Amino acid sequence: MSQPDSLDRFRRALLGASRAIARDAELELGFSSDPLRDRTLSRASVPLPGNDLHPRAVAEARGAADAAALVRRHHDPSIHGARAPRDEEAGAVFSALEEQRVEALGAKAYPGVRANLDAAFAARIKGDAIIRARSREEVPLDTAVALLARQRLTGEEPPVAARNGLALVADWIEEKAGAELDALALTIDDQQAFATLARRLIEDLDLPVEDPGAEEQEPDEDGEDPESGDQDQDQEGEDDEAGDQQGDAEQRPEESDGEEAGEPGDYEPGEEETQSGDASDELSPAPQPRRNLADGPPVPYRAFTTAHDEVVEAEELCDAEELERLRAYLDQQMGSMTGTVTRLANRLQRRLMAQQARSWAFDQEEGLLDAARLARVVVSPAHSLSYKIERDTEFKDTVVSLLIDNSGSMRGKPISIAAICGDVLARTLERCGVKSEILGFTTRAWKGGQSREDWLAAGRPASPGRLNDLRHIVYKQADEPYRHARRSLGLMMREGLLKENIDGEALLWAHQRLIARAEERRILMVISDGAPVDDSTGSANGGTYLESHLRSVIDWIETRSTVELAAIGIGHDVTRYYSRAVTIMDVEQLGGALVEQLASLFDGA
Repeated sequence: MSQPDSLDRFRRALLGASRAIARDAELELGFSSDPLRDRTLSRASVPLPGNDLHPRAVAEARGAADAAALVRRHHDPSIHGARAPRDEEAGAVFSALEEQRVEALGAKAYPGVRANLDAAFAARIKGDAIIRARSREEVPLDTAVALLARQRLTGEEPPVAARNGLALVADWIEEKAGAELDALALTIDDQQAFATLARRLIEDLDLPVEDPGAEEQEPDEDGEDPESGDQDQDQEGEDDEAGDQQGDAEQRPEESDGEEAGEPGDYEPGEEETQSGDASDELSPAPQPRRNLADGPPVPYRAFTTAHDEVVEAEELCDAEELERLRAYLDQQMGSMTGTVTRLANRLQRRLMAQQARSWAFDQEEGLLDAARLARVVVSPAHSLSYKIERDTEFKDTVVSLLIDNSGSMRGKPISIAAICGDVLARTLERCGVKSEILGFTTRAWKGGQSREDWLAAGRPASPGRLNDLRHIVYKQADEPYRHARRSLGLMMREGLLKENIDGEALLWAHQRLIARAEERRILMVISDGAPVDDSTGSANGGTYLESHLRSVIDWIETRSTVELAAIGIGHDVTRYYSRAVTIMDVEQLGGALVEQLASLFDGA
């Protein structure tokens, strides 16, 4: 047989195999003598191997044909078009990830296809700019992300020619988006869920990813978007009907920019219709709903007066210019500390994403046809166990509150690391679709404030109760996106902010904020470095007055409330107060302790 006849037979065999893989008898392949560089999800040319049918060229052609067939079989262009970012670089990364997804599905199903895809991939890399890159700026980001994603999805190491170029950006990509890369394999069989994860990854790489059809809206002066109520209800209804992971994964905090956490009417049944009225009335101080739970434990504790207490937003305690300066100082502190904390936070993110991942029950009598059982269906159509059913996720709707002791003893490194942990934790939970708030507690003055002055003016009555003015600070509200609250966390660096600490009332305040939330699961994490301290209160009521109240509050929350309580003590044994607690002696251990405590709570869900 002549060589042209051999080449023609090869082309026909290649087309037949591709149609079988794609399960599409109408699939057509475009053959070209060009190399494999000009290739996209929507267009792929198969390189002709030449008349001599060199084995390497044959493998590359087979790989290109297999890739085109897998795209036809596993890729939905309408989903891709709706979710792909409009930015050129972000769109290239998004397409590269989708390409790795469909090829990984084929590689896992067919060992022969895997070998062909490897050969084609190596040929494409030879013409890529990554092999010539000598600096980070010269590395094509889409190629680098594709290499790392391919390694996660198939276990294949990057080609030798690309390793030097990849090394220039690999650490940066891993630090920014390592958790999303690890989680890609969990959604490989669901293009919608995979696209959601890919968009998060692109966001973490600081590339623009716009929400389709939704422009960001800043809340008005009253903190509420008057149109957000109806829109949120409509969106919620659509998500419930969809019933898949995308609905949960896309419910990002950014979609709630117009809502303020802790507003009394947010979660009362039947109040949604009236919420769109005058928002200013909703912001006036009023008791929040308690879900039939008392305000606190029935103990003989009281405050002499609450007239001077305050709950303030961080922005109210200093002007914008100073807040920017404080945030810049915190960023300097983070430069040498965030590495370890971020890696631990990525570990937490992987655990959360694993719990949110879709899972299937196989060998069912009804449901969706299991593609892996297709051969059995063809051979034995009457076989009844050829279907799969998606299991309901057990990952509960969750909100996490981080309550940080802002007392004077936290000054210096402890408060810096606490602020860093809060910053990293807020970003991590937001990526996972878990809402979080960051709170702080201290007093307005040392050794009593206006409350003590009122007590002195009243003639020093016996057993007056608490004699200092509380200052409870909201650094980040649960419904507030991290990007809006980022600057506020710098306030912890302000000189003169940290004074005394009255832990019992702070715990009750944070607890009642959580109880008012609609989430099914509520977690309260406390970071403290000592027992409650207020000299005025202690001297007028006895040295154990504040500590006894703290113990009562902790016991009441742990035994009566649905809020899950955990604590971390810095140089102070908090295990004698909290049943779920850890004590660290070195402040450098705070990041690890915080993440491990949260991880254990979620693992026990």
